[in-house]
This record gives sequence, C-alpha cells and structure tokens, in this order.
Amino acid sequence: MSTVRSSRRIERAGVNALRALLKKYDHIVQEIDGGNDRGEDMIANFTRGGKRTGCRIAIQVKSGKKYKRANGYTIPVEDHFDAWRQSRIPIVGVVYDMKRKQLFWVNLTGQLRSTEDSPGWVQLANTARLNADTADGFHSEISSYAGDVRMCIRAANQEEAFTEAVRARQGLDPETAPNPLFEGMADFALRREEQLHVIARDLRRSIPIQALVLIMLWEWPRQIRFVEGSTDMNPAPWVFGLYSFMFLMTLTIFFELRAGRKPRKPAIRLILIASNFLRLPIMDPDGDRG
Repeated sequence: MSTVRSSRRIERAGVNALRALLKKYDHIVQEIDGGNDRGEDMIANFTRGGKRTGCRIAIQVKSGKKYKRANGYTIPVEDHFDAWRQSRIPIVGVVYDMKRKQLFWVNLTGQLRSTEDSPGWVQLANTARLNADTADGFHSEISSYAGDVRMCIRAANQEEAFTEAVRARQGLDPETAPNPLFEGMADFALRREEQLHVIARDLRRSIPIQALVLIMLWEWPRQIRFVEGSTDMNPAPWVFGLYSFMFLMTLTIFFELRAGRKPRKPAIRLILIASNFLRLPIMDPDGDRG
C-alpha cells in the first residue's frame, strides 16, 4: 500500500487554516491541484457584500518550523522569481506557524518587483499577522495594490475566474488581451464597479423623473399660453410653482423606492395633479374656455 508523507499533514495545516479564514469572510477560494502547482497553492477571489470585487490573488502557502527565523519567517523564491515578479495578479506568500497557530503574509509580487535579481527568499515580519483582526486590512492593502498596478480582472463565474486568474499570472494572451484604447475605461469601471452599479440602479429608478422632465419641458410654452389666456397673473411663477410641486412629489417617490418602500399615496396624488394640469393646455390651448 502507498504511504502518506508525514510532511503532507504539515503542508495541509497551513492551507486549511488560510482557507478557513478566507471563507469566514465569504471570499471565494479555489485550490490549485498539486499536479498544476507552479508556486501557488490557491486562487482567492475577494468579495464585498456578497459580490466579487474584481480583485483576485494567487497564494503560496508554507507551513512548518523550517520557515521560522529569529526575526520572523521566510518563503524561498527558488525558481519562481520571474513568475511571481511578472505576474498579472498579486502573488501573496503565507506562512503558517503550527506551534503558535498563526498565519503571516507578504506581498511576494510587490517585494520582488523592487529588485532585479532573485533574493533567494522573501522575509515575513513577525507583525504581518493574518487573522480575524487583520483580515480587513489585508483585503484593503492587496486590493489597493492590485488597483494601483492595474491587476484587476473580472469573470462571470467561479470557474471562469479561476481560469482567467491562472492565465493572467502567466501573462496576457495576445488573442484575448484588452484593446489599449479602452483599457483606461475598463480600469476605471473595475475600480468603481460598486458605485457604477448603484448609479445604474438609481438611473432605472429615476426613469419616471426623466419622463416627467421631458413632458414638462414640452408642456412649458403651452402652460404659459394657457395661463395667459385664463388669468391676468404673471404665468411664469404660476407654472414654475406647479412644476416645482410635481417635481418634489416625483423626488419623494424616487427616494421612497430607493428605501425599498412602495409610495402609493404620493404616486396617486402626482398622477391626479399631472393628468389634470398637463392635459388642460392641450384641451384648451388659449385658456379661454374656462
């Protein structure tokens, strides 16, 4: 019968500890099969509020006392220098101290891009802990780094994200690389994806406002002519007051919808007022029928 290496238990301890921590914060984790391991053990897709943020990282995990040093921990670079340094997604190194049951991390790509020659190993400080207290800071720091050096990618599902992340760390595919003309726009959209989703949602909710504004602009000269023919008062303030009231009612409806409520009463009042005053100039354009 085949035997299981004793070192496998140590190796898996770090992977399991890191996976559990990332899963706790709903980040998507995809382990890389041992046969395809080329210096990374997993791909992590960051999420926020249940949605992917567009930032993905590859992680190299090390476990055991052989990576412990007097002033911290180390991760050997070996023959991964060029791959980690030139990766199109951040490569993060994590060491698991089994005795202390603590994780420590370092941005391998960021560290190696600052040198032209392989240092042989990368240092992890004793203070670079990765736990429940520092997880948000870790997420923010890596996401900021990925955004600054344009490492964000996006995909429709987990399988596609994993494939895209592996492809990205190997370099851009000329057949699928983004058009340079739109790269800046794509980078802007990825950095502000959540804000753009909110804006798009608000634009859909504001369709009644947009429609009302167009109708009011079209009706303005007719309302002016109607008021001039039916009263001696200055028509502009009268029409402006009517429009202001209808617009305020429309804004009330919009913010009620935004808050998740159904504004039945304001909607009924707006419909009654708008249908009455907006149809009068059409039925009596000169305002002389009373």
